[in-house]
Amino acid sequence: MNPYASWLSPGDNAWQLTAATLVGLMSIPALAVLYGGIVQRKWAINTMMMVFTAFCLTLIVWVLWAFKMGFGSAWIGTFVGKPGAVVGQAGEQAQASIPMLKDLMPNLRFPQGSLVYFQFVFAAITPILFIGSVLGRIKFKVWLIFVPLWITFAYAVNAFMLWGGGFWAQRGALDFSGGYVIHLAAGVSGFVAAAVVGPRLARDRQKAVPNNLLFVAVGAGILWLGWNGFNGGDPYFSGADASLAVLNTNLTTAVALLTWVLWDIFASKQRKPTFLGAVNGMITGLVAITPAAGFVNSFGAMIIGVVASSLVWMSWNWLGRTRPFKKVDDTLGVFHTHGVAGLAGGLLVGVLADPHIVEYLGGSTGPDVAFSGWLWGHHPKQILIQAGAAGTVIVWDALVTFVILRVLGLFMKLRLPDEVLETGDLGVHDEEAYPDEALVTGRRVDSLVATRGEASRPAEPVDD
Repeated sequence: MNPYASWLSPGDNAWQLTAATLVGLMSIPALAVLYGGIVQRKWAINTMMMVFTAFCLTLIVWVLWAFKMGFGSAWIGTFVGKPGAVVGQAGEQAQASIPMLKDLMPNLRFPQGSLVYFQFVFAAITPILFIGSVLGRIKFKVWLIFVPLWITFAYAVNAFMLWGGGFWAQRGALDFSGGYVIHLAAGVSGFVAAAVVGPRLARDRQKAVPNNLLFVAVGAGILWLGWNGFNGGDPYFSGADASLAVLNTNLTTAVALLTWVLWDIFASKQRKPTFLGAVNGMITGLVAITPAAGFVNSFGAMIIGVVASSLVWMSWNWLGRTRPFKKVDDTLGVFHTHGVAGLAGGLLVGVLADPHIVEYLGGSTGPDVAFSGWLWGHHPKQILIQAGAAGTVIVWDALVTFVILRVLGLFMKLRLPDEVLETGDLGVHDEEAYPDEALVTGRRVDSLVATRGEASRPAEPVDD
């Protein structure tokens, strides 16, 4: 007996499943811990619950209909695929394929189940990222309804247009691993959601002190190394381009982190480097290299790190202080670190894509697959294509997010009442990340008070 089909490569399949698992770790536990550590202590449980439930909801929707909408056959023009389930042998064990890309890339050498799971973890992390925009006030029930709707009407459309062979893919738009589909989408949708839902309590905005920076460090570290799967898995083959994408990912991130630290030292109000600033620089680098990781050389990767980190630092520290951005309560600045960084990286692909970087070998069937940017003396048309794809994602995702929340708002309140916002996790989940010591040791506060009250009274006479 042979455990492998004739078309299956154990190496490719092993790497694809490993890469998918690394990306999954970026959501749970990385973002649960990172976001849970950045927020005020009273919102840690709510943050983690939103992350875990979004992960679960996306998987169910993905398997039942959304995967085919993003990576199936065209349904509504070239904008979205036909919905359909991927359960059963054909959807899980047959050879993976993306119908609209069949003649544009080598045949995939792993099962459909690997492709479904790999693309699921990308879908799941997108709403999880923009949780950071609405933390500390959105109703949990609203979130449970919003996520499946957003995956269906926003994410699946983005994925099909850019990755599934749809409208912008046919026009040559480049988004290696999600600078537009994931990060620009998260930044725009998060900002719109924050505007529609409304702000946190005024004093929570003024005193938004992280509850555990060590947890933030753990989450950030897993996020960084998990990104090796994020970008390294997207060529769909464990070849030379996957190695290049992993190296570029880490190089851009290192440069971007240090660039942010230098901006903090020389241009910030306090003139001091901060760990949260370094984390923002790290995230900016990871996001900005994502659309370019397998298209640029390492010199281009370093340029992206410097340029994107500088632009996002300016966006965060200067644009973020203008009236529109002060009015909209984007809790963790997702618009800047994901929206602006994703847009910057996507546009820089049109400048820096290296024609000598080979994504797929042509072999006897034709020329190698490679792409050229303006820096290499080619026509700047690619920049315009990149800008057009970005504009489509911005407009569509903003519209979908706004409509979904407005419709939900007709039937339920989107924002928690102020009295619940005062208590946070206790009011929403009846749990605390850092409970009172008396509760941990099994003594209720009220019984403790009663005991102390009894101790202050004179002793009652005892009969012999």
